[in-house]
Amino acid sequence: MNDQPAPDRTSALAPFKHGIFRSVWFASLASNFGGLIQSVGAAWMMTAISNSADMVALVQASTALPIMLFSLASGAIADNYNRRKVMLTAQAFMFAVSIALTLAAYFGFLTPWLLLSFTFLLGCGTALNNPSWQASVGDMVPRSDLPAAVSVNSMGFNLTRSVGPAIGGIIVAAAGAAAAFAVNAVSYLPLLFVLSRWKQKETPSTLPRETLGIAMTAGLRYVAMSPNIEKVLLRGFVFGFTAISVLALLPLVARDIVQGGPLLYGVLLGAFGIGAVGGALINAWLRQKLTSEWIVRLGFMGFAICATVAALSQMAWLTCAALLIGGASWVISLSLFNVTVQMSTPRWVVGRALSLYQTATFGGMALGSWIWGVIAENHGAGEALLASAALMIAGAALGLKWFTLPEQTSLNLDPLNRWKEPHLALDVKPRSGPIVIMIEYVIRLDDTAEFLDAMAERRRVRRRDGARQWTLARDLENPELWMETYHTPTWVEYVRHNQRITHADAIIGERVRKLHSGAEPPRVHRMIERPTDWSVTIAPPKEMLDLH
Repeated sequence: MNDQPAPDRTSALAPFKHGIFRSVWFASLASNFGGLIQSVGAAWMMTAISNSADMVALVQASTALPIMLFSLASGAIADNYNRRKVMLTAQAFMFAVSIALTLAAYFGFLTPWLLLSFTFLLGCGTALNNPSWQASVGDMVPRSDLPAAVSVNSMGFNLTRSVGPAIGGIIVAAAGAAAAFAVNAVSYLPLLFVLSRWKQKETPSTLPRETLGIAMTAGLRYVAMSPNIEKVLLRGFVFGFTAISVLALLPLVARDIVQGGPLLYGVLLGAFGIGAVGGALINAWLRQKLTSEWIVRLGFMGFAICATVAALSQMAWLTCAALLIGGASWVISLSLFNVTVQMSTPRWVVGRALSLYQTATFGGMALGSWIWGVIAENHGAGEALLASAALMIAGAALGLKWFTLPEQTSLNLDPLNRWKEPHLALDVKPRSGPIVIMIEYVIRLDDTAEFLDAMAERRRVRRRDGARQWTLARDLENPELWMETYHTPTWVEYVRHNQRITHADAIIGERVRKLHSGAEPPRVHRMIERPTDWSVTIAPPKEMLDLH
C-alpha cells in the first residue's frame, strides 16, 4: 500500500463515463437551478417584507442551521439505509414544501418568520439529502474518479449559479417571488424521476443494522480518533463562518452599497457562480501544483480580497470582478475539504464523516450569517464585510503551524475481509456480552520502543473502530510478555469491529506481528464477562445455554 500523495491525473470529465452519475448530475443541475432561483426570491422577498438587515441575513442562516443540527443523524441514516431511497424521501419532502411556499407567497400569506420557517424546512430536506448524495458519489464512480466527481459536482452547481441568480432576479422583478418559488418546485421533478429509476447495487450485510444512536456515536468516535479529519472540520468551520458574510450580505451590497435592485443582485450572484465554475475547472491543476494547505490558504486569501472590495466598491463591475475571485475561492476550498474527508474515510462510515464535515461547515455558515447580519444592522454591511475579511486572513494563518491540512493519499480503505468468525464452544448470541479480548505478544527487549510506538497507533485504530477500555500490560516476571486487552459491548459489535478493518489498517497489524518473537502467532483469548452467580457462570453445553 502506497501512502504517498497521489497526483491527480484523472480527466476532469472522467466521471461522465458512468451512466448513473451522468443522469443524476444533469437532473441535479435542474434542481440546483431551481434552488438558486428560490434563494434569490426568498432573499429579495425578505427585503420587501422586512427592513431589518439581520432578518435578511437570517434567510441564509435558516437554510444552513438544519444542516448543522441534523447532518449527523442524516449521515447515520445514509450509512445504514438505502441511500437512493433516502434521497427520494428528501427530494419528495422538499418538493412538497416548495409547493406550500409557492401558494403562501401567491396568496400573500408570507410574513418574515413564516418565510424563515419555509426556508428552514427546505434546509431540513437538504440536511437529509446531502450525506446520502455525497456518499453515493463513491457508489456511482470508482475511487480513482472520486476527486474529479466531487469537482464536477461543484462545477455543476456553480454553472447554475452563474446564470440562475440572474434569471431569478429577472423572474422576481417581472413576476414576483411566488413565480421563483414555483420554478423551484418544478425543478425537483427530473431528479425524482432519475432516482426512482436507479437500480442501485446493494451489498447485503450479515450483521443487524445499527440503531440510530449507536450509529451516530460510532461516527463521532471515528472522527474524534482521526486527527486529519478533525483538522478539516476546524478549517471548514472557520471558512464557512467567515466566507458566508459575502453571500449573506450580498442583497444589502446590491441595494445599499452599489444601489441596485433584484436584477443587479442576480447579476452579482451570477458573477460569483462564474468564478466558481472557473475554480472547479482549475481544481485538478491546482492539486498537481500545490499542497492541500496552500490551496486552502489561497481560498481564504481570495475571499478576503472579495469581501474587502465588496465592502468598499460602489461600482458594479468592480464588485463583480471581486465576486469572480470569491466564487473560485469558494469552490477550490470546499471541494478540497470534501475530497479530503472522502479519501480519508472507509465506506462504512463515509456518510457520517461527511455529515460531521457539513455540520462544522454549515454550522459556521449559520453562525456567521447571524453574526455578520447583527454587525451589519448596527454598523453597516461594509464594516461587517471588512471585519470578516480580517478573520479570513487569520483563517489562512491557522495552517502555518497548528492545523495544517493533510495531503491526499492513496491509502486502500476497502475492507480487508480477512477475518473469519471463530468457532465457539458456548452458544453466544449477537447481543451476548460484554466481550473481552486479550492478545498475548512476546517482544524482544531491543524491540520495546518500536513495539510501543506501533501499539500507540493500534490503540487509536482499535478505539476508532469501536473497541472500549483498551489497555496494554507488561508481565512483571517475564518482561518480554505483553498483553493487549479491549472490550466490546456485545458479540455482534466484536464482529462488526473486525469487519471494519481496512487494508490500510492491516499495515499496523503486520508491523506488530513482525515484532512478535514467539514460536506461535500471538495468542488470542476471546472471553465473555459473567456475574459471580454460579448458575449463570458454570455453563452447560452449547446447545443448552443462551448467554444473552
